[in-house]
Amino acid sequence: MKITKFGHCCLLIEEGDIRILTDPGNYTEIPHVENIDVILISHEHGDHIDADTLKSLLTDNPTAQIITHEGVGRVLDEAGIAYTLIHDAETQTIKGIDITSYGTEHACVYHDLPVVQNTGFLIAKKLFFPGDSFFMPSEKVEILALPVAAPWLKLEESIDYAKKVAPKVVFPIHDGMLRQDHRITPTRKIPQAILDPLDIEYRDMGEGSVEEF
Repeated sequence: MKITKFGHCCLLIEEGDIRILTDPGNYTEIPHVENIDVILISHEHGDHIDADTLKSLLTDNPTAQIITHEGVGRVLDEAGIAYTLIHDAETQTIKGIDITSYGTEHACVYHDLPVVQNTGFLIAKKLFFPGDSFFMPSEKVEILALPVAAPWLKLEESIDYAKKVAPKVVFPIHDGMLRQDHRITPTRKIPQAILDPLDIEYRDMGEGSVEEF
């Protein structure tokens, strides 16, 4: 599996013949990219979905299939963008690659605020992309995209989540608000120091990074 991190939660995932893009939101400047088969959207917050960005992507990738849940669907309906619904614990197979949905709720930001719908995605039975949640999938995870900075988390919780999932490899996502290197450093060094001795490899993927897994 090849993963390109465009930034924040926007990843280009290449496995076999399929090219999957995740969460093209307004925190990420996405370069010109073609031959996208699937666009996965975890939830409706602007840093994960931007209608203008989506429309631009679909101009270059007119056959790309957007897969998401009802909450994001309402946003896409308003924008006149077609999509395919996926429900919790449902698997869709595209080009021989399984995409399974896990979870229904965004992590709590504050108890008085409404909770939006969130879906995590297990891709090719290898990579778990949780969106804005610490949902535990029922299947074994090899690669974990680990949220490291957000109003809804502490770094301690991120590390504990990685320990609980116990993948072979983790890499950071949800770090778009920490764009300057000196601001990102704790979210890189602390998880690595704790997880590496547990045989959970921490790969430091910044914007524009490309890794083979």
